[in-house]
Amino acid sequence: MANRPTIKDVAREAGVSAATVDRALNGRSVVRSDTMQKIAEAAHRIGYHGHNLIHDKLTRSVPEMRLGVILLKKTQEFYRNFALQIEREVAARTDYRISLDIRFSSSQSPNEFAELLTDLGKTCDAIACTAVNDKRLDPVVQELKDRNVKVFSVLNDFAQGIREGYVGVNNMKVGRIAAWMMTKAIHEPGKLAVFVGGNRWHGHDLREVGFRSLIREVDLGFTVLDTLVNLEVRQVTYEATLDLLQRCPDLKGIYIAGGGMEGAIAALREAHDRPQVALVVNELTAESRGALVDGYCEMAISTPLPDLCRSLIDLMLQSKTTSDDSLAGQVFLEPKIILPEIL
Repeated sequence: MANRPTIKDVAREAGVSAATVDRALNGRSVVRSDTMQKIAEAAHRIGYHGHNLIHDKLTRSVPEMRLGVILLKKTQEFYRNFALQIEREVAARTDYRISLDIRFSSSQSPNEFAELLTDLGKTCDAIACTAVNDKRLDPVVQELKDRNVKVFSVLNDFAQGIREGYVGVNNMKVGRIAAWMMTKAIHEPGKLAVFVGGNRWHGHDLREVGFRSLIREVDLGFTVLDTLVNLEVRQVTYEATLDLLQRCPDLKGIYIAGGGMEGAIAALREAHDRPQVALVVNELTAESRGALVDGYCEMAISTPLPDLCRSLIDLMLQSKTTSDDSLAGQVFLEPKIILPEIL
């Protein structure tokens, strides 16, 4: 009995304090799930007599939640960063044992979003999704809701009236911020161009509306051209920007309301040895950062990913215990304004 392992032995083996092991055994306060796992494994390795108790607390004392997330193209830096931030926020939670399943849509096809939602709905308690606005998604979200699988729209508010809630920026406000920057950066009248990802992105529509409304209000002689659709594809944006520069010698500014900004940056660099057209983009990536530093971009309007992911995880976890519509609605987060001088 003299050689029987003690709490101090478990703590030393797990690389934690004896007080932490004591909390894990007695439940005096919450211990992180990853720390509980380390303690359980250490107790088992050294043959501590209470290892079964620790394992039982690990698997039973903390409720389980299965979360699914659907994002857009994995090739885009922003969505890779989004996935990493979601993983960080999940890892930081100690009040739930969370299993996380992140999927990426390879296109803007409503059918692909419907398939991803349906597949995740088989195993998840709640799903966060960035998807297009299309009526074909409404019955899919309704069917999930009927089975008590909560769906949250992210960045683009689809399935309104059915989805559990929306988390993202105020897209109308984002468009007005972009237009405000144009009015400060351009000192003579001319043409302005707006790119959107597609006709099914309600968030992009709102950004365009906000952009156009502020340009009208300031009335400085700018003309906003017909909106261009780039499908958030770099090459499409690149070719369309070069065409714009050729057709419109008085082009003064470009606003990329969605993805594909890399193509516009490449075209402007190719066409002009020094910056001549004001460019405003969404999200800070390696390429937009470089354009800001070199003067080819005036401003990046960035989604506050840590705040967004934290709010989203909170709402998804709350949905497990909330049966009414108290979570429904829109959670607007303040966008982060990135200017060259702060880089």
